[in-house]
Amino acid sequence: MPRLLNPLLVLLVFACTVPALAGPTVLFLGDSLTAGLGVEPEEAYPYLLGERLVRDGFAEARMINGGISGSTSASAPGRLRWYARVKPDVLFLALGANDGLRGLTVAELEKNLEAVIVEARRQGMRVLLAGMELPPNYGDVYTADFRRVYADLAGRHGLPLLPFLLEGVGGVAELNQADGIHPNAKGHRRIADHVFPFLRDQLRAAPPVQP
Repeated sequence: MPRLLNPLLVLLVFACTVPALAGPTVLFLGDSLTAGLGVEPEEAYPYLLGERLVRDGFAEARMINGGISGSTSASAPGRLRWYARVKPDVLFLALGANDGLRGLTVAELEKNLEAVIVEARRQGMRVLLAGMELPPNYGDVYTADFRRVYADLAGRHGLPLLPFLLEGVGGVAELNQADGIHPNAKGHRRIADHVFPFLRDQLRAAPPVQP
């Protein structure tokens, strides 16, 4: 069974004793949506994805939950350099929600995310990008420009893009906590359902990274 090795970092190690695919180390760099604010660590979507990867044949798959509540893209390059010590194979980049809610310019968001992408590749990681969406009350122009940042970065750097991390969860009352923003345990299961095929297929097809 999966075992939580480091509660502070929510470093999750999954082991399997039968012959299987080599186990990757995946770093989820995100905010409270990734950290699992309001749910137990084993209910957050990165943990659930780790369990599913083991069941799908990835031996010793390691999921590192690098989500920090309240974090924005500005802190991400420094956080990524800190995690270099555990040598992740893959970066699942899921940031931007707090930037949007605080009205950060899309140019600043793009610059920060691009810095993370460049640094991750310098460290030899493959980068998977998860897009974010904003509520319509932030205005049509800003929400469209915000969404476009992720598509532009994916195109420019040749990254696999999951268009919206919270697809089928955002705005759905029964899948979120009372604040209407953070997914509940059922919502995290739905996120894991959404992310798993994308992550699994990318790990299976992973080519060598050229820093």
